[in-house]
Amino acid sequence: MYDNNQPIGYVVSGSLKNNLLVRLTVPPQQVQEGSFVVVEAGDWQFYGLVTDLQLGATDPRFADEQSEARMPGRLASLLHGQTLYTNLVVLPALMLERGPDPASAEYPAWRESHPQDPRPVPVKTVPSHHAPVRLASAGDVAEIFGSPNEEGMFEVGRTREQNHPLCINLDRLVQRSSGIFGATGTGKSFLTRILLAGLIKHNRTSVLVFDMHNEYAYDDIASDTRKRVFGLKSLFGAQVQVAALGRGGTVRGQAPDFHLEIAESDITPADIELLTRELNLKETTPATLEALVTTFDRNWFHEFKHMRSGAMIETEDGKKVPAPDSVAAWANHAGVNVMAAEGLHSKLGRLFNKPYIVEKPAADTVSEIVRALAGRKHVVLSFADYESDLDYLFVTNLLTRRIRAAWEEMTNQHRSHPEQNPEPRPLVIAVEEAHKLLNREMAAQTTFSTIAREMRKYFVTLLIIDQRPSQIYDEVMSQLGTRISGWLGDDADIAAVLSGLAGRDELRGMLARLQPKEEVLILGQAVPMPIMVRSRRYDERFRQEISGRQFSADELIRQLGF
Repeated sequence: MYDNNQPIGYVVSGSLKNNLLVRLTVPPQQVQEGSFVVVEAGDWQFYGLVTDLQLGATDPRFADEQSEARMPGRLASLLHGQTLYTNLVVLPALMLERGPDPASAEYPAWRESHPQDPRPVPVKTVPSHHAPVRLASAGDVAEIFGSPNEEGMFEVGRTREQNHPLCINLDRLVQRSSGIFGATGTGKSFLTRILLAGLIKHNRTSVLVFDMHNEYAYDDIASDTRKRVFGLKSLFGAQVQVAALGRGGTVRGQAPDFHLEIAESDITPADIELLTRELNLKETTPATLEALVTTFDRNWFHEFKHMRSGAMIETEDGKKVPAPDSVAAWANHAGVNVMAAEGLHSKLGRLFNKPYIVEKPAADTVSEIVRALAGRKHVVLSFADYESDLDYLFVTNLLTRRIRAAWEEMTNQHRSHPEQNPEPRPLVIAVEEAHKLLNREMAAQTTFSTIAREMRKYFVTLLIIDQRPSQIYDEVMSQLGTRISGWLGDDADIAAVLSGLAGRDELRGMLARLQPKEEVLILGQAVPMPIMVRSRRYDERFRQEISGRQFSADELIRQLGF
């Protein structure tokens, strides 16, 4: 491996808009796209990312003809170093004032004028011609991205070439909503587990995970390696509470901490209107729902459920009329179109038959979840046997609506009487298959879009996980402070991840050429600059580190499934 204390090249041209061009002085195979490099420019250091490598020639004839085969070896070597060359394209991101050499006569005066150590700032100028360029050292990486032993810093991976630890700032991560993206099979779930484990371990926030496919709570077996994949409950014990949707359900054969049932009286018309596409609801639905609420108030769902569709009775004169407990009888009384009411009743039959929707839940589990989250615990809601899009859309939105209201109330109480009411515990809500809740058609209706836009002032943010970021409403994508992306094969998905970011044209190719697994590009608020990372493995070493305990050989063998 090349000594990264030695220069690999020097600046030959460039600009803030068109990047820096660096003439390479080492074989090009020693530098890869995505490398983190440092430009030494007198009192300043510039930090950037290699976005491209370009072959060049001072004389096109030498590039077109393999003339080096007819030359002595020494002359051919000079040809490849001078006439034929390689340039690096470097995206400059940060600059840091280093000041003069501490041993120089100028240093005392500079130190006096800089009583605090300067911090990296966004690039606002360019280095000089021929400024030497080197690969970043471990010290450079730690100075820019922080160290794993610093408070609030969490190691998510390592730099690809030098294998230096790379951290993200968890405090900055949770200040705004974030996203994890990648095509199917690129390791999104593993990366999500790593990030959630970091948040829980460092106690930066409470976490609510909507676990559509029952992946995060309890141990599982990886489909590709057949090795055991440990759940968050295994890592953190009682710190993580598991809720299963429906009475008496289990999650991967394990009994959850509590079961979630939805009270019929908690269902609002807005919860139903959210399901317009899934239930193929008509334009008349809002008017019908409004009439139901006007008639029955909070009991509208229960009363509508128990109405009979198409039921008729015969009067004394032999005339057939709607039965008193029929949909039509209510519609006629309420002044609602009978066909519209009958149609809505039929379509809501898919919800009427859900066992987890009951008149009187055995426990107020929604309030229990709110109390657990506010009390510095973490909750994984596993959907158990209910993995349909209908279940996911309905439950996640309803529960999040309740949680949002609770956090708004706690925030308002704190602001009104801070001496009596502490600041609410920050909350991150992790949502898989985010495009189903945050697409253009539904974004305006869901609680999640409200959280993405404005809930950080109420201490609630989202962590959205998705394989098709192009299907997420662009206004929501613009609100994401941090984006972590694995390989994406679709141009529209790549464009969505990079939308609104400086240098997106340069980063586009880099994102498209990531390795299908383990390599990710991190951008945004949690890191000082875009960086390519080889992500950590979700393995026994990670488990031992995050849990703070060592395992015996017998335990390791058992946990690995042998």
